[in-house]
This record gives sequence, C-alpha cells and structure tokens, in this order.
Amino acid sequence: MSDTENTLERHVILDMVRVTEEAAIAASKLAGLGNEKKADAAAVEAMRTELNKLDIDGTIVIGEGERDEAPMLYIGEKVGTGKGAKYDIALDPLEGTTLTAHASPNATAVIAFARDNHLLNAPDVYMDKLAIGSGLPEGLVDLDNSPSENVKNYAKARGIDPQSVVVCVLNRPRHEDLIHELREVGCHIKLIPDGDVAGVMAVTDPDKTGVDIYMGSGGAPEGVLAAAALRCIGGFMQTRLLFRNDDERNRAKRWKIEDLDRKYNLEDLASGDVVFAATGVTDGEMLQGVQMHPKGWITTESLVMHASSKTVRRVFAEHRNRQS
Repeated sequence: MSDTENTLERHVILDMVRVTEEAAIAASKLAGLGNEKKADAAAVEAMRTELNKLDIDGTIVIGEGERDEAPMLYIGEKVGTGKGAKYDIALDPLEGTTLTAHASPNATAVIAFARDNHLLNAPDVYMDKLAIGSGLPEGLVDLDNSPSENVKNYAKARGIDPQSVVVCVLNRPRHEDLIHELREVGCHIKLIPDGDVAGVMAVTDPDKTGVDIYMGSGGAPEGVLAAAALRCIGGFMQTRLLFRNDDERNRAKRWKIEDLDRKYNLEDLASGDVVFAATGVTDGEMLQGVQMHPKGWITTESLVMHASSKTVRRVFAEHRNRQS
C-alpha cells in the first residue's frame, strides 16, 4: 500500500465515522415524530459541524442540492478547515428521511471520501440503477436488457430458478411497469419505501439480506454513494441518468455531461481509493440503529469500508453523557 493510501486509512476513516455518528444521533432524536424535514435538517447540521472540524480541504460533489439552500449540504460547498489534503465528498446526512419520520427500518447516515475527480459529479436528477453482487460473469446483466432477461440470466448463472430470485425495488408509482414484468417472470420482489443506498448494498450479501438484484430508478446522488460502497465490498453496478425535462438536461450539461444516454459502470461512478462510512439511524438489516440508554449514554453501530485495502470494519461506539 502506498504512503498516500496509508494516510487516507489513518487520518480519514475514524474521522468519517465520527461524522456519520453525529448525524445519525441527531436524526434519531426525531425518529417516529413524523417530521421528515426537521429530522433531515438535524442530520445536515450535525454532519456539517463535524466536517468543518476536520483538517481537510473538502468539496461536496454529491450532496442534497445544487445551490446553497439551507439546510442542505449543497454540491460545491467547501467543508473542513482547508488545511489538509483535498477530497471529493459524497454524502447523504439522512438516507431515509421518511423511514426516520416513521421510525421504520434501514435509515442511515452515509458519506464517502475520495481524492479529487474520483467521484462522478452528477446533477441531482433521477438515475436508473441495476446492481448485483460479486463473483458473477461480466456482462451478465445490462440496463439495455429487459428486466425479465436480467432475472433469467442471473438465475442461470447462479444455477437457480427465476422464481427463486429476489429483486429489490423502490416502492414508487413510476415502477408499476417494472413490478408487473417482474411478477410475470415469477420472481420475488422486495419493495422498499426508501433507502436505495442500503437496497443496492444488500445485493453484496444475498444469503443475509435475501436480495439478489437491485433494479429501478432513484436519485443520482444515492447512486454515486452506493457505487462508492460497492467499490469497497465488491459487486456490479450499471446506471444511466434520467431526465424529465429540458431544465434537467441543461443542468447536466452545466456539469459537463454531454452524452445524456451514457451508461455508467461502477468505476465511472467511483474510482481510485474510496472510503465509505455509514451509521445506522434506525435498526436495519445491515446496521443497528442508535440506541438511547436510560443512564444518559448512546450507542451506535457503523460500517466503514476502504477500497484499496479491501477492509470492512464494523464500529460499535458508546457515547457517554450525551443524552439530554
């Protein structure tokens, strides 16, 4: 491992965990209260505060918006003290605002760091996504195939029936045709209300999560974050930006995206050395949520993953004297 990678490992990983821990704790205090905006604002403010304590020269390349509209951490915002190395940062302070408002499973706080120009600077538009785990033949699935073709190809490669395949899809009206076609094939569908970063990550461990394939459209920022995670733990992902109107197409061109129909593979979205961290806000399949204890302390569980060292750390933390 190079000196640069050692520095990234030593100085960034634990800092990133502290950032996601604080965002998760702030959001968790509003879990189940039904106010998505307030929960998101609390997570954003906590994440911004922690990022600005770090000795880095950070730029948000994937954030919550393209302009400085409080309380967003917006694309182009500078964070950190400006004294350290330059980093591109992708983040979602509260991935699953609705999940948190309803105290439903799988809400997380997530962030990814990479060196300059190693994360796709995508506009805040929809993105079509297709993901499977590692260890499968290259070209097995493709966005240009029909959903049923992808399910059948996956099943054949795994030596199972299509009816045994589980596809994770965001539960949205725009996916009505997709869901209908998948049901015609006979495969199982896991509909999730929110949290498509966790949905994509689930394909990396189907024995644990029960998810074989992720399909459907969601936010482009979440797509880049999911790609950063897959770069660390393995898997295949292919995406394509979706544009609903000329305004969105023009916004993409402002971000120097000329080929609006381009298919992006994993390393187009996140390349080089990447570090990804996530802390559970509510209990989920991959992470335990924030736990408030009556004696005045808080516990958190986080994942932190490093692409170049291929390490996945699970961090359990006790935050003493923090509960109000």
